Amino acid sequence: MIVARPVALPTDSSVAQLYAGADLADAFAIDIGRADGARDIRALAQSVLGDPAPWFRALLALRDAAVVGFGVKTARQMRDAAARNPAGYIDFFPILWRSDRELVLGEDDRHLDFKLSLLVRPVAGAAGSELVATTVVHCHNRLGRIYLAVIAPFHRLVVKANLQRAARGGSRPA
Repeated sequence: MIVARPVALPTDSSVAQLYAGADLADAFAIDIGRADGARDIRALAQSVLGDPAPWFRALLALRDAAVVGFGVKTARQMRDAAARNPAGYIDFFPILWRSDRELVLGEDDRHLDFKLSLLVRPVAGAAGSELVATTVVHCHNRLGRIYLAVIAPFHRLVVKANLQRAARGGSRPA
């Protein structure tokens, strides 16, 4: 069984300059084989973030119900924007930047700015690579800090579960 593990924040990521002063900055990685390491970064991102598990959709529905009165963008609003420009999104996450080995997604809102980097890098002394998911959040106000405090434990579970699902070939657990 492949397990997503916490790793040091990657200094070779394009989001590295955002680590200073972040309200949340974490990184998790999975080992991927040589063939997966050579895959298109968008395809890897799609395997991590596309077609979310039912339990994640349920968490999003709870989140949306809780934030609707606070002027925070809901998952439905973000998915509607994605439907208008599918090439610019992975699920409901806007693609902000892309290279051959890294894809940065994110959203800036009134309460916080969120960035997610998916980075493929070689594993020293190994034949394969690793896929590193790095999240950086900067809160702008009390609402952002409260929101982050509530979702941070779920965020870590979601990132690890999605990485592990991608490592299994993108299939959802039964």
